[in-house]
This record gives sequence, C-alpha cells and structure tokens, in this order.
Amino acid sequence: MRTRIKEVIEQGTGAALCSFSGWVRSVRSSKEVCFIVLNDGSTLDGIQVVAASSLPDFGNFCRMGTGTALTVTGALVASPASGQKWEIAAHSIEIIGASDDSYPLQKKRHTFEYLRTIAHLRPRTNTFGAVFRLRSRLAQAVHRFFSEQNFLYVHTPIITASDCEGAGELFRVSTLDAADPPVLDGQPDFSQDFFGRKTGLTVSGQLEGELFAQAFGDIYTFGPTFRAENSNTARHASEFWMIEPEMAFANLADDADLAEKFIRYLCRFALEECAEDMAFFDTHIENGLIERIRGVADADFVRMEYADAIERLQRSGVTFTYPVEWGLDLQTEHERYITEQIVGGPTFIINYPKDIKAFYMRQNDDGRTVAAMDLLVPKVGEIIGGSQREERLDRLELRMAEMGIAREPLWWYLDSRRWGSCPHAGFGLGFERLVMYLSGIENIRDVIPFPRTPRHCEF
Repeated sequence: MRTRIKEVIEQGTGAALCSFSGWVRSVRSSKEVCFIVLNDGSTLDGIQVVAASSLPDFGNFCRMGTGTALTVTGALVASPASGQKWEIAAHSIEIIGASDDSYPLQKKRHTFEYLRTIAHLRPRTNTFGAVFRLRSRLAQAVHRFFSEQNFLYVHTPIITASDCEGAGELFRVSTLDAADPPVLDGQPDFSQDFFGRKTGLTVSGQLEGELFAQAFGDIYTFGPTFRAENSNTARHASEFWMIEPEMAFANLADDADLAEKFIRYLCRFALEECAEDMAFFDTHIENGLIERIRGVADADFVRMEYADAIERLQRSGVTFTYPVEWGLDLQTEHERYITEQIVGGPTFIINYPKDIKAFYMRQNDDGRTVAAMDLLVPKVGEIIGGSQREERLDRLELRMAEMGIAREPLWWYLDSRRWGSCPHAGFGLGFERLVMYLSGIENIRDVIPFPRTPRHCEF
C-alpha cells in the first residue's frame, strides 16, 4: 500500500521497506548514483530518493524529466545531507507516467500571472501546494469550530429566485432557447422556463439561513456563491465560497462576539496546525506574516461607532483618495488607516448609516443607522461583514418599500416575521479572502483552484 511522504517523515521509523508514489521535482545524477526529489503533495519539500547504479534501468532514471510520476520502493534511512533528516534508499523504481522537456514547470520560479495560465498544473508547485493545503485545512477548521459551538450545518440552495443583496448581479439559470425564447410583452416569458420564473445562481445563503436559525437556533452555511459583477480587481471573483452563520435570540453584540471568537480560532489553527506551510508563506510570500497573524490572534478587538470612525478619520489630517464624511461607506484605505494607524489592531465598526446598507438590517432607534458591523484587520481592512437582522414585520415591510424591493418574491421571508419572530443576527466571511489574509497571497485568483473572473472560464 502506498505510504504518504508526510506520514513517514513525521514518524521517522527508518529501515523498513515502504512504497512511495509521487512526481519528480528534480534529478541529479553521476555514474554511480542518482538523486531524485519526489513530492506527493502531502508536504512542502518532498523527500530525496537515492538510486544506486546497480538498479535496473538506472540510465533511464537519470534521464527522467521533471514531472514524471514514479512509484519507489525503498528504506527510509538517515540522510547525511544537511537540511533533511531522512531520505529513501531505493530498492526499485517504476516509471508510471513519463514527462519530457515540454513540461511547463521546468524552472523553480514562475510568476503568478504565468501560473494562472496553467492552473491545471500550478498545484504541483511549492507555492500552490502550500496554498491549497492551507485552504483544505481551513475548510475543515470552519466545520470544526461551528461543530464545537453546536451550530447546525445547512446546505442552502445554489439555484434561487431571490437576490439577497438586491444588486441584480445574478447569473441567470434558464432552459429557454437563448436564440428564440418565448416572448410576452416584448420580454422573455419566464413562466415557460424550467422553474416557471426567473432564477439565478445564489449570491448568498443568508436569507434561507435565517429561516433555519428560527427553527434550530444557531446555524451556518458554507458553500459556493456567485456574482455577475464585471470587476477585475485582485479581490473579486465571479465564483467564491462564503461562510455565513446565523443566530436566533441574538443581537449585534452577540454577532461581534462570535466573529471575534471565529477569527481568533482560525488564526491560531493556521499557526498551530499548518506550521510548515505558514513558515513557507512567511519566508517567500510576506515577511512578518506569522507575527501579523499571531498579533490578531492575541489582540484586543476594539469596537468603534461608525460616527466616531468618521470623526477620527477627519481629524487625522490625512488626505485620502476617497472622501470621508458621514453617510458615505468606508473604503479600504479608510479601513486600513483605522486598524493600522488609529487602533493598531482588529476593529469592529458598528452602527452604519441605513442608506448604505441592505434592507434586512435592523433599524436603530435613531432612525438614521442600522445595527450593522464590519470587522477590520490590518493589511486588508474589512474581512467580515454582518448585522442584526430586522425582526419586526412592519419595519421590514416599510424599509423594503422605501428601497423599491418587491414584497411578492420574498413572501416566505416576510412570513418568518409573522409567526414566532425573534431578534437574530449573523455575518458573512468570504473564504477566499480568509485564505488570502492568512497566506499573504494578494490576488484572489491565486487562492481558488480554478478562478472564475470576467472572460475567464477555461476549465
């Protein structure tokens, strides 16, 4: 049975014969011996295979190309070379899949831009091996955290008839003939479509999550979401994953408490459970990364009123690219200044003007603000956005009317306020932005296995 390289290195048993399979990273040879670096994706550096000239087909092993798939049977022995504790003394080597000089990953260093053009091969590099191991472990950590908090995991729909954010940026889902759709009053007649109405890919599982929170108390969703937004920034993708907890009988303070506990947990998990890959990021991606993440894990999370944040930004004397005044949303430059210069650590901004926030957020007694929060962290600014939800039917209906949001498509959402409504709150954390923050990777395209962005969907 195949043995994973990481397991053997960690156990360090030595001597006994084991079988390893993986891909060649490099080959160095002489007349007497061939040194092969083999990696199976389980660890950063892989392991060195030492093949003696007495092995059958020794000459073929010396001529192997980078990327060749091998199965090696041999003994784990102490390595005399510096920088590695163990190596494999090969007893037999079998070439499973050959590779030649046309293999695109011949050099040790490639630009991120180039590697995006070969996204099917980039997981074989050290950087992307580290990124996707971190991503996998963090996904497991998300489920572990909410399980420990006794939250119910809910699979909210991917195909939906509602636009949670009201921005109209849905990808349409339709079986109508695009070249010749049925028409009614000059528009496509979606009553003849598969679902009998307009449908699209979800932008958020929040609204459906709220329904389950009002039955189970505390729930979370963690799944793919989609935005048909023509944005080509380093922080936007058309397909991404969202983590969205919802809590019944909870207010904005409870929401912030959960967000703080969650971020601390994930930071500590990455530092403790992904130490090898985090050290790689600290060395090769962002010097000081580990110190930055540890600083957030151990910091006091400050809570600041939006109005106070605006006043302190205006008093700073800094000339920002975007204007700073009450009623305008905070931009990344403002958020970073608050968390890096004013506070010097993670900061919750709470109680935003209602006119810049979504219809479902609970209106405060002042009539001007809503019980919303954003968690800001050094380097990136906002990492979590959430709110207490409006549980009062009359206030919710009034706000929807003010914003021109039709009631009929959301009849089910309004029903949840008619029978047994209660205060409840939740937030959203973009999973890719979390991976970016913890790895130091600066472009969202480099933390998604196969990024979907405007005019890019090759795989």
